[in-house]
Amino acid sequence: MSHSVGARFERLVDIMRTLRAPDGCPWDQEQTHASLRPFVLEETYEVLEAIEQGSPADLCEELGDFLFEAVFLARISEEAGDFSIGDAIDAICDKLVRRHPHVFDRARSLTTGEVIEQWETLKARERAAGGEPATPAKTTLSGVPKTLPSLLRAYEINARAASVGFDWQRAADVLDKIEEEIAELRQEVEAGATGHLSRAEDEMGDLLFALTNLSRRLGIEPEAALRRANDKFTRRFEAVERAFAERGQALTDASLDDMEAEWQRVKSIGD
Repeated sequence: MSHSVGARFERLVDIMRTLRAPDGCPWDQEQTHASLRPFVLEETYEVLEAIEQGSPADLCEELGDFLFEAVFLARISEEAGDFSIGDAIDAICDKLVRRHPHVFDRARSLTTGEVIEQWETLKARERAAGGEPATPAKTTLSGVPKTLPSLLRAYEINARAASVGFDWQRAADVLDKIEEEIAELRQEVEAGATGHLSRAEDEMGDLLFALTNLSRRLGIEPEAALRRANDKFTRRFEAVERAFAERGQALTDASLDDMEAEWQRVKSIGD
């Protein structure tokens, strides 16, 4: 058996074809693009978790699972006569070459910032050249999927807007905006606004959006930052819970002052 990347990839495609065949796996045969959506999302987050953990073995396995979902979706499309996984590969290869003229044409060397600017410019040209009259006009933000998690979508929206010059001059300006949004949220809270579709919800959304903008300006991916914060809180909270359990006391029986004191003790020890 050949050990080339192409041969190994073709093996995966063949396995997928077999699973979807009439005498293949009943579960795989029943799947559709729509039914695979949660699995695609799950595999995406498992890849992110493997990256966060820094485990090459886990990342290798999760990338395989992620690749399988792409082959699965393409196989369903091929059966419908739409496109094959080969077509998808051609599309991304052509796009990468087209959007990296500084590499493949060797016109001139670019800085990282110039590469990003060129990428967005080329995307805009492609949208203008490839649009059909019957379809809505493509905009700077129309390519941001609405199905992204809201925090990540806000980050991408901010990045797209910044790519055409709609951006704060300094990170300090964004901090000022955040303080403004906090003041507006405080005003709504003090007025008693709570719940869905309230003014407080509007102001909370504005605050979170401003925070993602600051995150981008600081070169911090907000989803990753929030995942780390979630993990840190979980570690500390579970340490507090264990400490009370060792004393034979449930958290529900402890006072807030006692829990806060234990939290501070755990925090002082460090992670």
